[in-house]
Amino acid sequence: MNDVTSIKAPGWQRIVAELSSGAPDDQVFLDRLLRILSQIAAARQAVLFVPGAGSSGELAARPIAVYPPVAGVEPQTGPPTADQLEQGKSAVQAAYACLESGQSRVFEFGASAMYDGSAAGNGGFILAVALPAESEQPQQPGSPAAPACVTLLIEPRSKAAIQSTLAMAEVITGYVHTHAARQQLKQLQAATKSLELATRLIGAINSAKGFTGGCMQLVNDLAKMLKADRVALGWATAGAASSVRVVSLSDTEHFDRRTVMVRKMQAAMDECMDQAQPVLHPQPTAEQDVLLSTAIAHAHRELAGGETRLAIASVPLRSGDETLGVLTIEVATPPDSNSKIAAIEPSAIELLQAAMDLVSPVLKVRHSDDRNLALRTWDSTRRTGAWVVGTKHTVWKMVGVLVIAALLFCTFYTTEYRAGASAELRSPKKRIISAPFEGILRSKPAEVQPGAMVKQGDLLCEMDTVELALQAADAEAKLVQAEKAMAQAMKDSKTAEAKRAEAQADAARAQLDLLKSRIERSRIVAPFDGLLIAGDLRDKIGAAVKLGDELFQIAPPDDLQAVAKVEERDIARIRIGAGGQIATRSNPSDRYPVTVDRITPLGAAVDGKTVFEVRLKLNKTAAWMRPGMEGIVRLDTGSHSLLYIGTRRVIETVRLWVW
Repeated sequence: MNDVTSIKAPGWQRIVAELSSGAPDDQVFLDRLLRILSQIAAARQAVLFVPGAGSSGELAARPIAVYPPVAGVEPQTGPPTADQLEQGKSAVQAAYACLESGQSRVFEFGASAMYDGSAAGNGGFILAVALPAESEQPQQPGSPAAPACVTLLIEPRSKAAIQSTLAMAEVITGYVHTHAARQQLKQLQAATKSLELATRLIGAINSAKGFTGGCMQLVNDLAKMLKADRVALGWATAGAASSVRVVSLSDTEHFDRRTVMVRKMQAAMDECMDQAQPVLHPQPTAEQDVLLSTAIAHAHRELAGGETRLAIASVPLRSGDETLGVLTIEVATPPDSNSKIAAIEPSAIELLQAAMDLVSPVLKVRHSDDRNLALRTWDSTRRTGAWVVGTKHTVWKMVGVLVIAALLFCTFYTTEYRAGASAELRSPKKRIISAPFEGILRSKPAEVQPGAMVKQGDLLCEMDTVELALQAADAEAKLVQAEKAMAQAMKDSKTAEAKRAEAQADAARAQLDLLKSRIERSRIVAPFDGLLIAGDLRDKIGAAVKLGDELFQIAPPDDLQAVAKVEERDIARIRIGAGGQIATRSNPSDRYPVTVDRITPLGAAVDGKTVFEVRLKLNKTAAWMRPGMEGIVRLDTGSHSLLYIGTRRVIETVRLWVW
């Protein structure tokens, strides 16, 4: 028996361990798979192809990675082209056939045209190995059957060797399922952790009182869970784009926003909000996380202040497409730690971002509930407007739409135009009772006062008649004496003396009749049933009055009219018979219909304006109405558009100015 231990396998344990170990992303795993396939097949070149679209939209094979790297092609410049590959055209054709069929293929290349066969040639062989799909999906017409494939350029060898190489390659590509399962498990674990963290934070927020209390509870719980030195939450201020205001700090109930530390923290939050992505300082490399490595972190560097043991991470608080605020976390390693900086892994940032995406809508609701009804109504209106007119310049678009709608409404909607004027209630049958003669006011009944109802013939007041009675007695004596003298003269046939005595008798008789008439008129009575609207004579009893002095005013209580003072610019539109309404100052909630009865043709100057009296008939009255009450009357002038009503006076003023 001979010892053939020198014949060794190509390190399958190492290969299996390397493919089974976790890869950070798909690109790393595919590069690793491409390298291992090239090594076990002893291929001169291994190329990874993915389906693409040709110039006419047809299926095409596109190279994205090659091993070993092509000389002169840097990975930063992009994947190699078909012309840069060894046997590039043949490799592309082989990859196309594999992608289209979804089956591994073997092609020979050499001096003659390429064909599918198994005989060894002088040129070599291309193995096109299809990568298995992650799930069984029905193939759509025109779509590739395989998600990707690897072409292996190998030296000429026997049919059995080619079969063995192809079999090993297909076994190796089966680890794609392992990688996919590992990635799905990693995503599931991350989602579970995010959901658990978000659930605990939401429970803490809901147990607190108000938005500020919820934010304080959130940052305190996060500081304990993440063992952070400081956690701060900033909320976007209304009306200022990309501006954040710190609302809570962990383990700090009251803080001054004017301090340098808080200002630097707000600047870091603004930096995160402007970029709408997480920011980490110190920044990771591109191999660790491409997104975090390209973020701008100047404000975060200023917040760290040169402290090498301090790491700062900021994540935006998002709700849909809206960025509500920023959460900033500061973690410092202890002085005795061997690490020079605090380690905040990119995976931890992803976990925190996923959790905050679930927590942010809850904070938004708490913030909205803490505001007054007017602000919540405005936000609801703005969201509705954004749905109608778009998210950009929503307020200006809404204002423009409302202005256009208002102009159209004012242009085409017509209503009754009513000219306003001040008005006064008057009685057309008002009677003024004055002194019948010059004398002294003797007495007045106590019930005769302004506001009292009187009936026809009721005594209003009485004049003093003592002097009149004496004068009447003297006139009567003179009358008797003149009659006796006239009789004696006629007896003596003295005609001249008889006529003189007759004239004296007539004069005495007339004087007596006048005095009796004054005595009779000394009792002043009501001429008709009515309301005593003026005439308080309590302080004039015993005082002298002159002939014609006003003593009382009486008016019928149920006979009223309104007198409006219409300005000159509105009088031309008032027509006799036009309707309107009047409201008094004493009871403005009640309005009563009126009709234009008469228009005074002569104007009068009142308060620097020319006004015309328009007498109105009250179609309906109330028991509380009294003459002398003032109010406002609005008279119908015809139907016009709201635009005309609003601009009429301006247009008329401009017309006069232009004319």
